[in-house]
Amino acid sequence: MTHLLSLICLGLQNTRQTLVSCNVNNIAKVYVRHASKKASTSTRNKGGDSRPKHRGWKVQDGTEVHAGKLLVTQRKTRFHPGLNVGFGRDGSLFAMESGKVMVTCEKIDPNWEHTWVKKHYENRENQVIYKKHFNVIPTPQHKRFKLIDKI
Repeated sequence: MTHLLSLICLGLQNTRQTLVSCNVNNIAKVYVRHASKKASTSTRNKGGDSRPKHRGWKVQDGTEVHAGKLLVTQRKTRFHPGLNVGFGRDGSLFAMESGKVMVTCEKIDPNWEHTWVKKHYENRENQVIYKKHFNVIPTPQHKRFKLIDKI
């Protein structure tokens, strides 16, 4: 019995416990668990907090822009190019001419045979689909040209 008692006392000392004395009467009183690493969050999965991408509208409706100005950044085709607007490789929309930005909501007629259209619009074949289009209305020229000579 005393051999068993010494093993229990040794085990309690290894678990960072404080022992007053090791006898049969206070073994149950001594074992109190202190806070440990198990109570906190995991330390292995602390990474993965990536920087935000800031996608979306860069220019609002009615704003004057120059050629090449970025209008929208997007991951999927949420906004579509309209008049004088280009479509970048990453899906971004940019102005091809200087002018005033005009955002319109237009009805689209997608090619239903295309696999991408089948995947994203599979349950909407008999419905009217509206999408936002970005347009750039060019600023009028100064009209100060004079005809010098006819050819």
